Amino acid sequence: MYRFIHFILLLAVVTACTSPSKKMESTYLETYRPQLHFSPEKNWMNDPNGLVYFDGEYHLFFQYNPYGDTWGHMSWGHAVSNDLLHWKHLPIAIEEYQDPATGDSTMIFSGTAVIDKNNTAGFGANAMVAIYTSHVHKNNQAVTQHQSLAYSTDKGRSWKRYDKNPILDIQRKDFRDPKIFWYEPQQKWVLVLVVPDLYKVQFYSSTNLKEWKLISEFGDAGDRNRIWECPDLYELPIENENKTKWVLSLSGSHPAGPKFVGMQYFVGDFDGTTFQADDTTAHYVDYGKDFYAGIVFNNLDKKIMLGWLNNWTYGNQIPTSPWRGAFSLPREISLKKSNGKFVLIQQPLESITELRKEELKTLENITEPIELEVELQKSDAGIKLQSTDGDELMIGYDATSHQLFIDRSKAGRIDFQEDFGSLEKAMVTSENTITLQIFIDQSIVEVFANGGEITFGEQFFFKSKSFNIKSFGKATIKNSWLLKSIWK
Repeated sequence: MYRFIHFILLLAVVTACTSPSKKMESTYLETYRPQLHFSPEKNWMNDPNGLVYFDGEYHLFFQYNPYGDTWGHMSWGHAVSNDLLHWKHLPIAIEEYQDPATGDSTMIFSGTAVIDKNNTAGFGANAMVAIYTSHVHKNNQAVTQHQSLAYSTDKGRSWKRYDKNPILDIQRKDFRDPKIFWYEPQQKWVLVLVVPDLYKVQFYSSTNLKEWKLISEFGDAGDRNRIWECPDLYELPIENENKTKWVLSLSGSHPAGPKFVGMQYFVGDFDGTTFQADDTTAHYVDYGKDFYAGIVFNNLDKKIMLGWLNNWTYGNQIPTSPWRGAFSLPREISLKKSNGKFVLIQQPLESITELRKEELKTLENITEPIELEVELQKSDAGIKLQSTDGDELMIGYDATSHQLFIDRSKAGRIDFQEDFGSLEKAMVTSENTITLQIFIDQSIVEVFANGGEITFGEQFFFKSKSFNIKSFGKATIKNSWLLKSIWK
């Protein structure tokens, strides 16, 4: 009996010493599992929500299905980080629930989180306040969407739904995705959301986060080939100028057409009431097939964006298990004037260099995440990732069309959806050379061209893990690094 008890105690000690970090390490070794990009331990994830910084922690909330690896049962998942690179999973923050009186179920759709440092809502100074879309449905049929509030007084660890919800309701089935920020010049909160099927952005204001007044609308602009979703409004610095402009970003159609989703943005001015775009043509945030629902962090001086690296056209079918969905690397964003117009600049966090492990000694038999710095002359040039099974992903420049491209039409497993294998392109305006910063992470590639003037976020699924890199044309691989996993 003594030996048995001793064995049980020893087993408990060993188990305690190896959890949870060892569990996390083993969990994150599955085929196609990203090592640089955030993904949930298991199940489905889509839009980032409630991005906010508070008291040394970056909070990442996200659309999450606790019960499976396809879309459904939307709740807010939650993770925190102290550096935007390494993440710790926390329990679900705000869960789907059922009304016992009516039987209606309410899913917790996308929204935002803010720090109410002045206690404008009355929940306490520095309360974390989330405002989200309640998607009410009965027998799997949508009834309505309205905006609701929940709050936390313990740094986001536990949440209470406001007992007087909804806080904003216009009696529509499609009315969603609130983004909120504090507008200092007029000492008020501003809320931005969409009426998706009307291609309309609405702006509301409040002094207490509970009572909202419609102040203006924006529409009749840009790409309207798909419904609008996930709006955001933020003020950005202009490179090399002591000035700022406002940017309104929206998720909707893709530059390749309405069969896919993507993001567009408008640059203009905001006076606390109305957003006035400099021009109303569509400008796209990302030219890859897999960047959607990007929003920026609240309560930060810098503007840092995260986006969902997937596409609704095939998102429920990608061959990953036990999870589906990942987020982009954090992108620091700004504006740059180019050819008389303002261009959105997106660059990976400078601190990403902390993940560099060592320089690549060979461009063959690569199995770990890597970073490349590549220079292309403006002729047919680029790089190829080639697996041992003959799969190929190509990134390069086409001199005939003057376009950068990423081609995954031969990149392994593409047959799970007829439109997954594709070629994406973006026009380049630089004169002689093109610089590329490329991150390759198991099943994800992100490309930042010419200092972030053009970006591509894409998934690919080689049949084998190992791959080689070859250059073609006038392409030079200037630098290459192996990168550390964020989960170790």
